[in-house]
Amino acid sequence: MLKFAVGWIKTRSMLDTNHKILFQNSSQLDNLQSSSVDLVVTSPPYPMIEMWDGIMSNQNPQIKDSLKSNPAEAFELMHIELDKVWKHCYRVLKDGGYMCINIGDATRTINGEFQLYNNHARIVSYCSSIGFTNLPNIIWRKQTNAPNKFMGSGMLPCGAYVTLEHEWVLIFRKGGKRAYKYEADKELRKSSSFFWEERNVWFSDLWELKGVKQTISNSKTRERSASFPLAIPYRLINMYSQKYDTILDPFFGLGTTTIAAMLAERNSVGIEIDSLLRQSIIANLNSIEVEVINRLIYDRFQSHLAFIKQREEAGKEVKYFNEAMQCKVMTKQELDMTLHYLKTINVNTEKELSYSCVYDSSMSVDNFRYSGIGGLFAN
Repeated sequence: MLKFAVGWIKTRSMLDTNHKILFQNSSQLDNLQSSSVDLVVTSPPYPMIEMWDGIMSNQNPQIKDSLKSNPAEAFELMHIELDKVWKHCYRVLKDGGYMCINIGDATRTINGEFQLYNNHARIVSYCSSIGFTNLPNIIWRKQTNAPNKFMGSGMLPCGAYVTLEHEWVLIFRKGGKRAYKYEADKELRKSSSFFWEERNVWFSDLWELKGVKQTISNSKTRERSASFPLAIPYRLINMYSQKYDTILDPFFGLGTTTIAAMLAERNSVGIEIDSLLRQSIIANLNSIEVEVINRLIYDRFQSHLAFIKQREEAGKEVKYFNEAMQCKVMTKQELDMTLHYLKTINVNTEKELSYSCVYDSSMSVDNFRYSGIGGLFAN
């Protein structure tokens, strides 16, 4: 068993989360109990994006033939494979649970014909038909400065095409609002609150964040994985779940959603169809230093302190004080909010691949010393 520890955190009262990775087809999730998941956060293979043709065709060989002669049929067949996953997600979600899907539309030339393929609209249509409620969606605008990003005939009219510089984060809910019947559940919800200024950014319908590319060198089924930045699942997990909820990612990849769940004190389950990714996943997750995770938590806290300072310097009032974090906050709903640092991340690779995280509830969020370890991802 590998163990990552940070010596400067004292062991007193601690909390823990568990994270499991299952290598199987996400369209066959009968081994997951119904109503056992609180939130789904995922980014599936994008239909009609060439890098995913192989993995899609493996699910239905007819897709490969349709791509040559009937792209509209190929588009539909690809989505039928994704539909199977969304149907399982609906089943395993609890009433009041959310599903958040990062998906991009596609443009592609087949047989000399250039066309847009509306992936997000197709997913909304199907998920609504099986009972999900579609809530306001988010546009993720991916920052780019590429000089050759425009397609078509340059400055001549009637021959150029608009460049796609955004993706979607689709938001669905199963049933009505989540019910809070027990006092303990209500208290946990309060401790999971976020800062007022975060709410104002996170609940906007436009997010401007840089994309992330992660290379996979030892998988025979795909050469690379286009991963979403950690900020996306981290925001969504904080927005639509509470501490110690279970987060499901049916398209695990290299584990960005699980890392975000670790940061946010949630449990997680990841599903990955490509068993050849096992060693890459282990290497990726084992490379995470606890101190780096804690630096992200500390930076979040410091950003809040900077916001409060700026507001007070502008002569604006800040009425409330959070005793647990020893800082001022904007609203009553932030008074019980807590942030906990990680003590250890432990991995078990004997049978199934799983991780456990231990958090320290005794260490003050402002008592952090950082030695300068590098970031989580290589861009």
